[in-house]
Amino acid sequence: MDSLGALSAFVQAADANGFTEAGRKLGVSPSAVSKAVGRLEERLGVRLFHRSTRTITLTAEGSRFLERCRRILCEVEAAETELSQTQTEPQGKLRISLPSMGILFMPKFAAFKRRHPQIEVELDFSDRLVDVIDEGFDAVIRTGEPADSRLMVRKIGSYRRALVGSPAYFEQHGRPARPEDLAHHACLIYRYATTGKLDRWPLRRDGEPVEIALPASVVMNTLEPQICLSEQGLGIACIPDIAIRRQLRDGTLVTVLDDYLPQTTLLNVLWPSSRQLSPRLRVFVDFAAESLLET
Repeated sequence: MDSLGALSAFVQAADANGFTEAGRKLGVSPSAVSKAVGRLEERLGVRLFHRSTRTITLTAEGSRFLERCRRILCEVEAAETELSQTQTEPQGKLRISLPSMGILFMPKFAAFKRRHPQIEVELDFSDRLVDVIDEGFDAVIRTGEPADSRLMVRKIGSYRRALVGSPAYFEQHGRPARPEDLAHHACLIYRYATTGKLDRWPLRRDGEPVEIALPASVVMNTLEPQICLSEQGLGIACIPDIAIRRQLRDGTLVTVLDDYLPQTTLLNVLWPSSRQLSPRLRVFVDFAAESLLET
């Protein structure tokens, strides 16, 4: 148990960038945290922190050791939670952050809520990069490779962007054969609500980005109007394929220029590694990884 206490002190000190804040979170004095880390360094025979009069920073060895410690402490907390709460129905509040396209997952969230009626779910939709820990989220669903080492991650799946329009639109205006042809088509463009920037369609040729000045016929900052207007034959939109499975299956939308959109985007669920994996968070993580992208 002394070893676990030292590991906890080390992780808290690394997260807080100092012994004072780590001691406050652990309910002990800064000197106690410093001594615990010192004993750990002595036992390991390596220096984990560079120390100055005001700050501490991780050494290379400390950075490598930190990730392993997070996993160890997370497993210990999970084991304790599993034993103490096996008979408890998941309950309490879950704050979840999703990108704006997360509205697509609402039927799945409805199924989750019916399965776990005692869990109070608060959903926040935003394309900005939220600070999971400082803003108090229990979990976030995000695209791309995670960059925050303080977070645990589990892969949900992947998707790709597709350029789509209605059969009637292409019958009237022709199908673009190369990216440059888009300059002569009506384009339905997404604007990011948080930054105000227009979406750049991720076209690539021979692995290199293709920059096209797209004529914006309609600009919008939510996904559903893009889908609706493209189905109505008003232009071409660039939409995640997971958002238009039904339309592609039914033939109300068809894709073009598929060879110029080869890349896929990861979708992950992330949660703070320092936070106890409560029953409600565990069932949500399992649900997100196993069910969110099911057809």
